[in-house]
Amino acid sequence: MNKFEEKLDKYASLAVEIGVNVQPGQTLVVTAPITAADFVRKIVKRAYQVGAKHVLVDWSDDQITRLQYELAPDEAFREYPLWKAKGWEEMAENNAAFLYIDANDPDLLNGIAPQRIQDAKKAKQQALTTFRSYGMSDKISWSIVAVPSQAWADKVFPSLESDRRIEALWEAIFAATRINMEDPVQAWKDHADALDTYTTRLNTRQYKALHFRAPGTDLTVELLQGHLWINVTSVNDKGTPFISNLPVEEVYTAPLKTGVNGIVSSTKPLSYTGNLIDNFSLTFKDGKIVDFTAEKGYDTLQGLIDTDEGSHFLGEVALVPHRSPISDTNLIFYKTLFDENAASHLAIGQSYPFCLEGGKEMSPDELGERGLNDSLAHVDFMIGSADMDIDGILPDGSIEPVFRAGNWAF
Repeated sequence: MNKFEEKLDKYASLAVEIGVNVQPGQTLVVTAPITAADFVRKIVKRAYQVGAKHVLVDWSDDQITRLQYELAPDEAFREYPLWKAKGWEEMAENNAAFLYIDANDPDLLNGIAPQRIQDAKKAKQQALTTFRSYGMSDKISWSIVAVPSQAWADKVFPSLESDRRIEALWEAIFAATRINMEDPVQAWKDHADALDTYTTRLNTRQYKALHFRAPGTDLTVELLQGHLWINVTSVNDKGTPFISNLPVEEVYTAPLKTGVNGIVSSTKPLSYTGNLIDNFSLTFKDGKIVDFTAEKGYDTLQGLIDTDEGSHFLGEVALVPHRSPISDTNLIFYKTLFDENAASHLAIGQSYPFCLEGGKEMSPDELGERGLNDSLAHVDFMIGSADMDIDGILPDGSIEPVFRAGNWAF
């Protein structure tokens, strides 16, 4: 076996054993594009080796998706098959784990009528509301990993010879996910321990608000009373730990829905529904987006914000140091999975209930009364840079540094 195949096997093991953490007798559901078939076979093999009862694969194909958006009638995008939504719910209720493999072209839907994209996205989100709630509340184990495709590699490495781009993207993924280390599983355990230092500090301080300052950004984000900072490891309702994103460098919590004021500017492009949004800014008043700009993808951004009432508010605030394995590559991946872990970021839309003490046991109404946002959307966008300073405002009004020049100040 060559070294590349060894790395692929390690990556598959990391996804199965640390990402979704498949348990004996459990069903694993894999969502993947057909371009990732070779890697999916390694996932399937490893899942059965660790005791999975069933491994079910839901395939997709970028070319077919593009053809649908080009040729299907408008009404097709206002529907989502209810049998499929019920199937996802049933598998989740029977303790299945869900692994998503991302290899899509970041520009897949460039040039498609925005209304078609918005209709399809909203129909899917509405149909999967119950299923999504299981993931948002840690009822189920789930994880996302990425596999190169030619279109994605072409986007990230346009200056390389075409036949070298996928290899270069694989190496970037291996570096970001610690696969190049001798024992990636232990490396992730050590990484989780290191992030615990920051979450413990932040949870002890219980800041009333964070103040973000950088070129184009002057934003104050109030935090929930009783908020919890979370890092790489989550625990499902069976007590099984899992890591939802590989890679992940963030610590995050939920903002107070009505407590965001000021302006924030993006620092990396956002790929959303197969279109890029770039060089954009959002202005907030009492938590709500009241104005926005975008040099690229203005209509796509507007469609995101207009998903529902909750998509006019934030659901997550995440801190990521500028010095991190992903940021150090100096690459723009055009994938939120990677780019959000190279920079501090915010999320438009849904809040995670587990970011509030006791939130997993609260009803949606109770969560709303405590100040969590509810939405069909949850979309991260990047705001961090080497120029960002963040201050923590304590309940007594005193201020102390949290980030300086893009990195931890404590």
